[in-house]
This record gives sequence, structure tokens and C-alpha cells, in this order.
Amino acid sequence: MSSQAHKDCSVLSWAVRCVRLPLFSLRCLECGATTATAERRMFRVNANKKLLDVWLLVDCVRCGATSKIAVHERVPVRSVGRLRAFEKNAPRLVERVLLDPQVARRNRFTLDWDGAWYLDTPEVPSLDADWPVCVEVAFEAPVPLRPDRLIGQGLGLSRRAVERRVKCEVGLTRKACRAFAFTLLPRLA
Repeated sequence: MSSQAHKDCSVLSWAVRCVRLPLFSLRCLECGATTATAERRMFRVNANKKLLDVWLLVDCVRCGATSKIAVHERVPVRSVGRLRAFEKNAPRLVERVLLDPQVARRNRFTLDWDGAWYLDTPEVPSLDADWPVCVEVAFEAPVPLRPDRLIGQGLGLSRRAVERRVKCEVGLTRKACRAFAFTLLPRLA
């Protein structure tokens, strides 16, 4: 279903903003907890002759034990294009590595976004408006959220009301992590 903007539609902007890096599920070898954080934002780089290993250091939330997430293993030094950024612990690079699905798959962890984001809705439309309202939702980070739940939270509507009153360019029940737009239709009498 398309959400073509209505000619008389006012456009509002919402944003999914990050509060912190997401936690991730990774079993701690010390205490057995399954939640870790990369808040230190540090890499460990190790050279073995002409081969290089790069790890992201993560800490157990419960006991503080440090573990390593493999970023590069036994690769030639010349093939690592951002070597200086790894050595300087560039914060943006930590975020990019943490959000990289290939790194997550290779190291067998999943991200836990609970409490790591909030919905910034500076303008909440009147739900009794007689005309449609168009809303564009932008994401700072690829937070996997169901649009129906996000819209319901932003407007204070139930999921059933969202299904009846919202036309959306993406499926309402599929997790989205990219910008999308929707149109809030007037309430039926």
C-alpha cells in the first residue's frame, strides 16, 4: 500500500534517536550472563608478521569481564583500509562494526535495542483532525522496529486503530529499520 502524500496533507517529521549503543547477547565465559556492552569503544589490534587481527573489546554487564568480538582475523595488513581508525578507537567505527550484520553473524551475537532508543515526536497531531496528516519517520541507527508499534507509541493509538487509520509505504507488521512515511487518516464517524 502506498502512502502518496495527500494534497491537503500537513507533513510532520519524527525521528528514532539513539540514547546509547545497543547491548548485545553474548555469553560471558566468567559468569554465564548473556548481556554485554561495548561502551568502552575500544579495539585491540595485534600483528603477527604480515597478518593482522582486529577485535572489538566488550564487557559483561554483570561481572565486567572483557571478551573480544572478531572484526578481522589473520588478514594481510594492507587489506585493512582503516587501520589508523582501529588503532585510534574511532567512535564511529565502533558503531559501524557493532551494527554490521556480518560481524554479528560471524561472532554469533544479536543486538538488544531495549532502552537504547527513543521516538522524538516534536509535533503530535490532533487525533480528531478532519484531514489526513502525513508523517515522515527517520532513523539515526538501524533499530529494528515494527511500524505499527512505533506509530501506536507516537500517537497513543492501539494496534487496531493504527491498522484502520494508517496508510503506510512499508508493511505495518514487518520490522523496519530505515526511513518510512505514513498517512494518518481522519477518524471515521
